[in-house]
Amino acid sequence: MPNNLPINGHSFRRVEVLTGTARRRRWSDEEKAAIVAESRVPGAQASEIALRYGLHRNQLYAWRREFGAMTAANAGTAEPGFVPVVAVSDADAAIEIEIGSAIVRVRTGVELGVLGKVLRLLKAIR
Repeated sequence: MPNNLPINGHSFRRVEVLTGTARRRRWSDEEKAAIVAESRVPGAQASEIALRYGLHRNQLYAWRREFGAMTAANAGTAEPGFVPVVAVSDADAAIEIEIGSAIVRVRTGVELGVLGKVLRLLKAIR
């Protein structure tokens, strides 16, 4: 077992090298929103979802409060309405989002930032 005692008049220091992923991960707002949406699907268990993404359950709850507050401030409501999404393997598939009398058809490759702005605008004018 190594120690820090001088050897032949020379001393050495013990160095420890840590490998692996960093402890602190930075999540984008889009990633947080997707995880929060997944946690709000009926029957979802927050602890399982947090474990899947390497989060502590309390962090997920904090994000849920954060996004609930952001939505309330932006839309004047207490909670956002989330709808489960089912993936289809059809290349021409699109999702349809209905807000009031408007229907938005979204195809693969849409820029999420632009889509979010369009949906917030439609929700505000309905």
